Amino acid sequence: MTPVPPPAVELSADQARRIALRAQGFLGAPDRRAGVPGVLRHLGAVQLDTISVLARSHELIPYARLGSVGRRTVEDAYWSGGRTFEYWSHAACILPVEEWPHFAFRRRAYRSRPHWHHDLPDGVYDTVIRQLRDEGPLTATELGGAKNGGEWWDWSASKVAVERALMYGEVVCTERRGWKRIYDLAERAIPDALLHDELSDAECRRRLVALAGRSLGVGTRSDIADYHRLKGEEFDAVVADSGLVPVVVEGWTKPAWADPEALAKEPRGRHRTTLLSPFDSLIWERARTERIFDFTHRLEAYVPKQKRIHGYFAMPLLAGGKLQGRVDPAREGTTLVAKQASLAGPKAVAPMAEALVEAAAWVGCTDIRVDRVDAPELREPLRTEIGHAFLARRSLTGYRISRIFSRMA
Repeated sequence: MTPVPPPAVELSADQARRIALRAQGFLGAPDRRAGVPGVLRHLGAVQLDTISVLARSHELIPYARLGSVGRRTVEDAYWSGGRTFEYWSHAACILPVEEWPHFAFRRRAYRSRPHWHHDLPDGVYDTVIRQLRDEGPLTATELGGAKNGGEWWDWSASKVAVERALMYGEVVCTERRGWKRIYDLAERAIPDALLHDELSDAECRRRLVALAGRSLGVGTRSDIADYHRLKGEEFDAVVADSGLVPVVVEGWTKPAWADPEALAKEPRGRHRTTLLSPFDSLIWERARTERIFDFTHRLEAYVPKQKRIHGYFAMPLLAGGKLQGRVDPAREGTTLVAKQASLAGPKAVAPMAEALVEAAAWVGCTDIRVDRVDAPELREPLRTEIGHAFLARRSLTGYRISRIFSRMA
């Protein structure tokens, strides 16, 4: 591991928490003029996932920061105007198109592999590329079928070929329709000024470390490396040239670095009250979430139902700059269902009600039903506060729905 120079700055745990919140867009007034594209540029990556409860995770990310931005607006910001591309960053992510050159090192690594997934029949890869050149953009189905009993995820040979081309950087996903990827040649979809792999591996990693440090505000080696799934030793090799500043954070047992701009001004402003996607970059890494917020976060969607503690898609409640509980939501027609609400205490009741009412309005629900509250004594206070939150929202914003109420199972 690269020796860490003496830290230039000491931060309290509270300062580090507020720096992280501001860097992630949850402290201070949101930049509404920049909108969803601004959120994406600020975060550097928005994770994609197939689960859809209130909405898909990539919709929940800008909602959590901007409030009730139109869902069509979110989709258009991601998939129109050639402003983004999909690639493997922290996971499968939407990325600003300006970051295309930074992933040259990963594209080269994929190309250097003798195989990706498994062998393809002769000519299939070239056929897919030729078809995209002549007919694209196309879905996997239009390229010959997405599924055909193949070895990997039941993928057809043409689906494997186009996904391999995406990894290599010869093909990009230009948009999604009904969650299906639309593929096109990178030479058509990526601006000429960005369509190159000229950056060295070291320069790609240096830039990604700098960007991750900016998006996190402050973080340890593992925090910053994990943001774009770099290895620890890759971080070590470039951090000294990244521009990040070594810091000591109260209560953190490992060295940390901060974005110098994050240190230049005390983080102040209004805290956002919202529900977070389990795939939100604020809480991507469990160890970081526990260190900053003293909050254990785990996605239980892939845990057997009988072993779940908080629910299938439990969404943490962010309020007052702290994680104060979580709710496992569902939608039944026009009813937003809180299948289970877990609250840190009485002070979390009003923020949970506010967050549920705003989420219901955003997804077009007219009712709220609360099935279970982990603390029985907070059931009736939550019901009452949901009513208050609705009335406050209606009087302040003119928001109108037919009815909104809370029922307890």
